[in-house]
Amino acid sequence: MLIKCIYLNQYRSINHRVDARSLCLYRWYYSRTCQWSLGLTITVVLLLAFVERPTSLSVSSDPRYRTLTWEPPCGVTESIEMVCLIIFCLDLAVKSYLIGWDEFRKGKWLIGYTMVISVSIIDWVLSVSMVCDEKLRVRRLLRPFFLLQNSSLMKKTLKCIKRTLPEIASVILLLALHLCLFTMIGMLLFAKTEDSEKNGEWRLHFRNLTTSLTSLLVLLTTANNPDVMIPAYSLNRAYAIFFVAFSVIGTYCLMNLLTAIIYNQFRGYLLMSVQTSIIRRRLGIRAAFQVLSCLGLVCIHTHMQAHCVCVDTVLKVMSRVQMKSYYRSTITMVTQKYADVGTMDRQQFQKIFEELDKDRIKEHPPLPQYNSPILQRLQVIFSHYYLNIFGNAVALVNVICICTVLVLNSEKSTAERDNNILEVMNLCFILFYLFEMCMKVFAFGWRGYLSYRNNIFDGLVTILLLVLQITICATYRLPYSQWEPSYHGAVSLWEMVRLVNMLIVFRFLRIIPDIKLMALVASTLLDLVKNLRAFAGILVVVYYVFAVFGIWLFEGAIKPPPGISVLSNTSMENITSNFTMECGTYEQLQYWPNNFDDFAAAIILLYDVMIVNNWQAFMDAYSRYTTEWAKVYFVCWWLTSSVMWVNLFVALILENFIYKWDRSHSCSVTDVERIRYETTVQLMFKYVDTEPTEEELLCQLHQHPHLHLQ
Repeated sequence: MLIKCIYLNQYRSINHRVDARSLCLYRWYYSRTCQWSLGLTITVVLLLAFVERPTSLSVSSDPRYRTLTWEPPCGVTESIEMVCLIIFCLDLAVKSYLIGWDEFRKGKWLIGYTMVISVSIIDWVLSVSMVCDEKLRVRRLLRPFFLLQNSSLMKKTLKCIKRTLPEIASVILLLALHLCLFTMIGMLLFAKTEDSEKNGEWRLHFRNLTTSLTSLLVLLTTANNPDVMIPAYSLNRAYAIFFVAFSVIGTYCLMNLLTAIIYNQFRGYLLMSVQTSIIRRRLGIRAAFQVLSCLGLVCIHTHMQAHCVCVDTVLKVMSRVQMKSYYRSTITMVTQKYADVGTMDRQQFQKIFEELDKDRIKEHPPLPQYNSPILQRLQVIFSHYYLNIFGNAVALVNVICICTVLVLNSEKSTAERDNNILEVMNLCFILFYLFEMCMKVFAFGWRGYLSYRNNIFDGLVTILLLVLQITICATYRLPYSQWEPSYHGAVSLWEMVRLVNMLIVFRFLRIIPDIKLMALVASTLLDLVKNLRAFAGILVVVYYVFAVFGIWLFEGAIKPPPGISVLSNTSMENITSNFTMECGTYEQLQYWPNNFDDFAAAIILLYDVMIVNNWQAFMDAYSRYTTEWAKVYFVCWWLTSSVMWVNLFVALILENFIYKWDRSHSCSVTDVERIRYETTVQLMFKYVDTEPTEEELLCQLHQHPHLHLQ
């Protein structure tokens, strides 16, 4: 029980069984090994879509070149999937046991988890009974649920998105009204006339209601600008007013207003949701104090046993608790300050756990001590900040030299280039990099050198460059005046020099930690990768669901005409049949590899549509090859991905960057290197959250289904 009460740094609920056996099971279930195993199982079951029919195991997704691909025999992927489903059943059983039946009935996600597993097993049985020849696998559509239910933050994010939808819907409704209004005006402006030469706008973009709506919807994303207005604009420049007004109101006003609403509303709902997580931590701390105070009978200060905890008991618990070693040692050190008193009251107990919300300060090891005055002087020189600046300047000169040589040789083939000069030049720079690294190791010592993240990056790249340079010298005996540029061994000199140049350019990223704003932006990007996995997870879910639907609806819908060869985007000379193509269409742009014929190809096509560059070509092609209703699918994906999710991601980048900027704008470059900002979603909103009162915490503690405190 004691261990669980201090299990605070994960913001988990404490509404579960608290007997000894249950707590042992709880700790095993939330151990790193168990959670990694569960995560691996979810990954495997999601990746099955790439192997199942229609398989993505081919070099190209282009149907013109796609040969017969290997498909796993019936029972292989099904066996793997059944193992995963069994693991999910065990996961459900453990969760249900830990929280109890009463809490299980209240949990909508657990009930949904049960239903998804049940439907998946039934569908699996039907699939096996049909020898894997079924046309529709319902369980493929349900697999993303396993990813959603395993992340509490992902569930909170989804809940916030759900609550934000009414506000988003109001702006989308305004966009729809704007679109319909301009569609009517456009159909009136560009109606068909008796003069066929003046009907270009009508024929291409305003022939009927569906075409008009589609043309203006695509214009809202700027994907067909200025193509959509050229036929009318070439007749009368005044027609440009219509298209400019539509774009200014729709694209630059309403779409940006939508971004602001999504940012504001979603941030508010996420703040409320994160408040619940912080209350969980405070509730855990309060419960821990209440339980630990029951052991006050063994303390010397027995007259305070009802309101204090014994310091020795807290230290004993902290020695066994599972949390980052840095925070464990910090909390233990703060706790030991009360060792003279022997006990801690409630405020003191809560204060020691405030260390979990503080930034981690990374202390670098002390510099090595040298007795020789000469060595001491050299140590001062090589540990000075100006050495970094000089090294960055040399790296910049190296990159400029490479760029100059590449520009001079841009028109030459690889056989015509004299790579000997570039290689000798790189050799000189690499020797300097090695000298710089050795001097830093001398000045800081090995432990001190490796305590800087930019030194680790710099050292690894320098060692790789040195290994490549030794390989080049051993292979080609450079410098050598009789060397033949056309000589090709196992790896040509140009290929090795090219790899060296790539590493040198990559090494130039070492300047990032030395420029404060650049370091802040880079750390923000890293935090996005580490801490915004929940939002990326929901994007994976959305991609997965739409890809499965796309395969169901459009698999094999578009097939290249027989006899068509590889075409150039600028030439039509290689057409080997009478097949004609309109400029700018799916066929003329050679978009054949973008299709829904397998899962991997569907993912790439959805990404292309999300970017909204030429997305009208895909929408037009699938509406021509299938039905006009295919446009609904692509519009729904555009609304979900480009309108909603991209705006959400922009909002979260802004929030993350503002948080880090506010925390570090008064710090120096050295402080930015030393301080590891623990930027979690909870901490991003901590300073605007309201702390729960003592009465609220006690009220929730008394409602605990398994913990009965006096």
